[in-house]
Parts: sequence; C-alpha cells; structure tokens
Amino acid sequence: QLQLVESGGGLVQPGGSLRLSCAASGGTSRPFMAWFRQAPGMEREFVASIRPLVGTTHYADSVKARFTITRDNAKNTVYLQMNSLKPEDTAVYYCAAKNDYDLAYRLPAIYEYWGQGTQVTVSS
Repeated sequence: QLQLVESGGGLVQPGGSLRLSCAASGGTSRPFMAWFRQAPGMEREFVASIRPLVGTTHYADSVKARFTITRDNAKNTVYLQMNSLKPEDTAVYYCAAKNDYDLAYRLPAIYEYWGQGTQVTVSS
C-alpha cells in the first residue's frame, strides 16, 4: 500500500514562492504522481503531473510558467515549486499517485492513492 506524505505548505505573500514535497513509501517503487488542489467550496482540480521514467510533465493552464513539478526517483519524492504565487492559488494541495500512467491524468477519480493535504495560503 503506497503512502504519500506532503510537506512545505504555509502562508506566503502574493508574488512569493513555496516548494511542496511529497514523499512516497511502500507499494509501487515509481508511481505516476500528480498534484491537485482544492479551495473552499470548490472541486478538487488538477495542478501538475509527472511520469516516473520519461519525466513527461503536464500542467493546468492556470499554473503554467509559474509552477514546476519535478521528481527524485532515488528518494521517491515529487516536488512542486510554486513561484509568483497569487491569492487565487490559495487551497489545500494534495499529492496523488497511481501505479501506471493514465491519459485521464486530470481526473481525480483515477488516482489510487492520496496524501493528507497541505494548506497553501497566499495573502498580504
């Protein structure tokens, strides 16, 4: 059973940066991984994903050019570097994983494993 543990959330001013980490343990050694976020009263939405070997990444249009997803396969850890943060980026950020790559990677329902979430608040 794969377990995901996120860290790195917090309070940051608009225009600032944060880096989230998601450490995976147990289960598949190199799962397909992604970040989602959910603001109060909103549905959970896709942020970014990364394939384990080829490293192919995908981003939501709202974060493209500001966020970067990377992974360290040796540590089985995925990172989300968030720059130029905006108040609308405020949400609980979740790490998600699936044993195999899926073309429907933007859909939360396809992911088999989820972290507990970490709060990101962008406010002055």
